[in-house]
Amino acid sequence: MRNSVSVPTAVAACRAALPHLPDGRGRIVNIGAAGATRAAAGMGAYAASKSGVARLTEAMAEEFKDRGITVNAVLPSILDTPANRSEMPGADPARWVSPDALAQVIAFLLSDAAAPINGALIPVKGRV
Repeated sequence: MRNSVSVPTAVAACRAALPHLPDGRGRIVNIGAAGATRAAAGMGAYAASKSGVARLTEAMAEEFKDRGITVNAVLPSILDTPANRSEMPGADPARWVSPDALAQVIAFLLSDAAAPINGALIPVKGRV
């Protein structure tokens, strides 16, 4: 069973950012994982941790909406990184999410165009 420190890390990052976010335009994008929506065998602690990030995102979205600060999360599946390629040599990384693709989704959520999106948990799953 893998363990994760996702929730304390997200809380610390949000606490650090909030005093610097302007009312009406502030944006927070938490990084969760697809495991937050469905756990696999042997992934209980990991899925629970990522679910915590999702619930934190939803709660913060409600808490800060009157300040005009949006809080959303991306839930990527497997990222195409050297570490993941090494750990899963038989897998097809073309099906995974590239870091650039994930960055584009995050950039959109940080943009003014995403102002009406708040409390969303965005799956970024590639073809996994």
